[in-house]
Amino acid sequence: MSALATSHHLIFPNNPSLRTKHNNLPTFSTTIPSASSTSSYPINSSNGSLSSLAPLEAILFDIDGTLCDSDPLHYYAFRDMLQEIGFNDGSPIDEEFFINNISGKHNEELCSVLLPGWEFEKAMQFMVDKEALFRRLAAEQLEPISGLNNVCKWVEDLGFKRAAVTNAPRSNAELLISMLKLQDFFEVVVLAEECARPKPFPDPYLKALNALKVSPDHTFVFEDSVSGIKAANGAGMPAVGMATRNPEQMLLDAGASLVIKDYNDPILWKNLQEIAQQKLSL
Repeated sequence: MSALATSHHLIFPNNPSLRTKHNNLPTFSTTIPSASSTSSYPINSSNGSLSSLAPLEAILFDIDGTLCDSDPLHYYAFRDMLQEIGFNDGSPIDEEFFINNISGKHNEELCSVLLPGWEFEKAMQFMVDKEALFRRLAAEQLEPISGLNNVCKWVEDLGFKRAAVTNAPRSNAELLISMLKLQDFFEVVVLAEECARPKPFPDPYLKALNALKVSPDHTFVFEDSVSGIKAANGAGMPAVGMATRNPEQMLLDAGASLVIKDYNDPILWKNLQEIAQQKLSL
């Protein structure tokens, strides 16, 4: 396989605290361009409004890349472990390859995407080892998406139901939720590994709706990946795309109802204010 030319940038930090060693893996030393400003792109309605969901009953959250800025850690772990096994003729994967082939996908799917010539059990062990490396990195440094605490407080103050819905394995989900101090925030945590099919199939989101006893007509989702947005839409819910890392147009093309750069985005708070006013007027 040949390395792909980079056209989209995840803008991963070249942070010394992320430079670590895993057995004989090389230290992290990638230099990434500085972040550029990200605007919001509403679609599917004239003003990108979520007001059609009134009365809102619940909000569902993906975890990786949506609650926390974990994609750089996944990228570093995959990059170094794939390089160690000679993937891509020993050249490290780049950001575009990560976005297009890895981000948002379930580990079982990644076995066939990245390691098609391996026996499934061997490929899954590679994924298990990669997740262990990711957790070590996450334990050292994990950043919430900017404005997350404000959104969580808003959700709690207005009494909306909430669930976390993820393709991540249980050990990852538990670690991230714990580090973000959201153990008491989520009423339900749905793991794709406990569903018949992972995202991009709607099964995990349908399970969350059933667990919360809410209607998809009165629920929306925060997601950062193409597979997650497709899963939310497949379950009958609009998705707010989080473009912290993935390209905005990619999320729009996947079906996001509006795209924000983080939880401080003015377009998001315009929508939340409308929802709050509708709730208080009931």
